[in-house]
Amino acid sequence: MIAEAGLAALWLAGALAALQLILAALGIAKNQDEAMAAVRPVAVVQGLLAVAAMALLITVFMRSDMSVLLVAENSHSDKPWLYKFAGAWGNHEGSMLLWVTILGVAGAAVAVLEHRVDKRTLIATLGAQAAIALGFYVFLLFSSNPFARLNPAPADGNGLNPLLQDPGLAFHPPTLYIGYVGISVAFSFAVGALVTRDVGPAFARAMRPWVLGAWIFLTLGITAGSYWAYYELGWGGWWFWDPVENASLMPWLAATALLHSVTVLATRDGLRAWTVMLAVVAFSMSMIGTFLVRSGILTSVHAFAVDPKRGAFILALLAIYIGGALILFAARVGTVRAGNTFEAVSREGALVVNNLLLSVVLGLVLWGTLYPIVAAAFGVQLSIGPPFFDKTAGPIALILVAIMGAGPLMRWRRDGAAEVLKRMAVPGGVALVTLALFLAFAHGIGILPLLGLTLAAGLAAASVAPLWKRNLRRTPLFTWGMVIAHLGIAVSLAGMASDSAFTQQVLIATKLGEPQHVGPFIITLDSIVPVIGPNYSALEATLTVRRGDGAAFTLKPQSRFFATPATVTSESAIATKLDGQLYTVLGQQDEQGRWQLRLWWKPFVTFIWLGGALIALGGFLSLLGRLWRERRWKRDDEEALA
Repeated sequence: MIAEAGLAALWLAGALAALQLILAALGIAKNQDEAMAAVRPVAVVQGLLAVAAMALLITVFMRSDMSVLLVAENSHSDKPWLYKFAGAWGNHEGSMLLWVTILGVAGAAVAVLEHRVDKRTLIATLGAQAAIALGFYVFLLFSSNPFARLNPAPADGNGLNPLLQDPGLAFHPPTLYIGYVGISVAFSFAVGALVTRDVGPAFARAMRPWVLGAWIFLTLGITAGSYWAYYELGWGGWWFWDPVENASLMPWLAATALLHSVTVLATRDGLRAWTVMLAVVAFSMSMIGTFLVRSGILTSVHAFAVDPKRGAFILALLAIYIGGALILFAARVGTVRAGNTFEAVSREGALVVNNLLLSVVLGLVLWGTLYPIVAAAFGVQLSIGPPFFDKTAGPIALILVAIMGAGPLMRWRRDGAAEVLKRMAVPGGVALVTLALFLAFAHGIGILPLLGLTLAAGLAAASVAPLWKRNLRRTPLFTWGMVIAHLGIAVSLAGMASDSAFTQQVLIATKLGEPQHVGPFIITLDSIVPVIGPNYSALEATLTVRRGDGAAFTLKPQSRFFATPATVTSESAIATKLDGQLYTVLGQQDEQGRWQLRLWWKPFVTFIWLGGALIALGGFLSLLGRLWRERRWKRDDEEALA
């Protein structure tokens, strides 16, 4: 009965989404106060029912109820409890239910918490959110039912893809989905503001926390996913320009542009039409990502290869939502006032250039991701990989970093070029010194890594420049957030450039007791022994590692075999040091009895993920600071009226 209760909750949530849309439409079109008053409670109950459906799906996974088709196809009674729990969304149907659950919770939160915009704009926003949710409820109920029964029920299931049997499954997808849903809320606010012709600072202030929250979670999701792939797949790389990786990067790029634009609108009443358009583009990217992962047109570690008819359903939803929003934008853009103007040399001007460059990078990533798919549809097989993205998007990203360093040092509305250059003297000097040092001591370094390291040093100096000559105790929290986020980008860039410039890789076949060298390390294979895990068997190597005169330590990479489904995986063993990581992978045994080992020394590669964490922390501090300031302003207004 648990599955039936979950399906009933899903049907009721879908019905309430339809009711919410109808009530919002009636309330806006005919100005019916009763209809508008009912929208908020309906949104709250819809969100609660979606949570109930997701909780019941998790329950059937935890109970290993093999009479539920989804459990039988994606779980096994012998799996550790964590993978039963997270396995509820480690598949097509469950991930879509998680998506719509987060969407329902977000809609309920908007209904309960939002009081900054005009009532009609809020109701229109909730109506747009209901329309998005309704499409996905229909998709789940008629095309991807997560509670479908299987008769007769098997004794055990097929198991979960071994590559997904990692704690990352419990963290990576939910953070990405929260990011996607935050973008959907921003999209709904944009649609609501267009419907009521209320595009202005109040609408932007209401949208900004959702954009910032989405950006934070997308940053965390991409960072966690990158490290998960790095240690789980055993390839030694942190980013492969996989189409599904790109599908998560594209919404982040659009959300970054939207975040800067909505800040200008909220604080300076500028870039009105551009902000609305970016909200549509950002949501389009999240929908395209959903389509790519679940359409069955991709072969990827991350993709759920499903019936292409489901992909057509999602494509139809994308066309309806984005096409409708673009038609609405075209119809109402004439009613959107221009807002305040600004000079080209100003912080707003730098943000506009920033957004344009982000849009160019986004376009290149989108083209490189979709072009092979379109070509394949016409019978032409081709592949676009890292060289294309590195050579096209890489230089533009470096220009973007340079402008990012200058932007926060500019004044709002108007500034002078000479004054900006004077403020950039210290960051520019740091960059030049860094360039000279690498040219002198790092021979053979590539041009892009060299420029990356140079600009990372300059950006790091420029990032902390807004704190110069300020009382740090009185500096607003959102200023600290901006500083830390920009510093995080500098740290990540330094890690990426270091990995590209200085990584050393060795592929060897070795016997027991033979010392091997990679970077500053001497590595000896001591033994190979069989081990038994919770739901796998493995061959485990013991490697003794020495670095100079330091104490020896051991690493134990494994080659694992999973019976359900039958899969062999490589479990890397990684030693993290202050100046980088030693990365080891065990391969197969050859005819001479030697064992293959893949060894990497990656100087400062950890900066990539440390920078990602700093970026997210900066976003969180900025969000906290903005909310704290608005709460203080509200309290001051209430005291003034008392």
